[in-house]
Amino acid sequence: MLGTLAHVVRHHLAALRMLLVFTVVTGIAYPLAVTGIAQGVLPYQANGSVIKDNGRPVASALIGQKFDRPPRTGQTTPAPDPRWFQPRPSAAGRTGYDPASSGASNLGPNNTTLARTIARRRAAVAAFDGVRPGSVPADAVTASGSGLDPDISPAYAYEQVNRVAKTRGLDSTAVRRLVATHVSGRQLGFLGQESVNVVQLNHDLAALK
Repeated sequence: MLGTLAHVVRHHLAALRMLLVFTVVTGIAYPLAVTGIAQGVLPYQANGSVIKDNGRPVASALIGQKFDRPPRTGQTTPAPDPRWFQPRPSAAGRTGYDPASSGASNLGPNNTTLARTIARRRAAVAAFDGVRPGSVPADAVTASGSGLDPDISPAYAYEQVNRVAKTRGLDSTAVRRLVATHVSGRQLGFLGQESVNVVQLNHDLAALK
């Protein structure tokens, strides 16, 4: 009986020692090591890719947002501000770009509601940017899977250059050069598509004179 009890105690003590060792290794040492490496090598990415204005956090380059102007007299909802590059539509939340409601519309390509919505968006974007409806890129009228994507295609960014430049009284060539500096290539040279981060682009646009 005593031998059996001692055997059980030894097994429990061994298990307890293993628990303590792995708690220290995986619960303390490993997180501290990963955090230290991240802060030392990639501090911007490790801290949320926060964009700052005069040292004050104003946005994250990882999360898209709307660039609207306040409702005018007689309007009940904000409208896109022509002074800024506009992001793609968002289905996250009631008004879009809600981090607490990330997701897509879940409407298929044959859904009549989606087809009407895309047609309405295409007409609105074409009128807003002063282009033909047929030249409006697909990402200008369709939401991303997360609803929080801050990136648009270079085609959509360049389409907005003339409108932004005219509204701000800037040289369109200078605005186009600014867009070109924000075009990110494919990951590893072959994954995904080229893109433009609208949040970062608008942040630098504000400083363009």
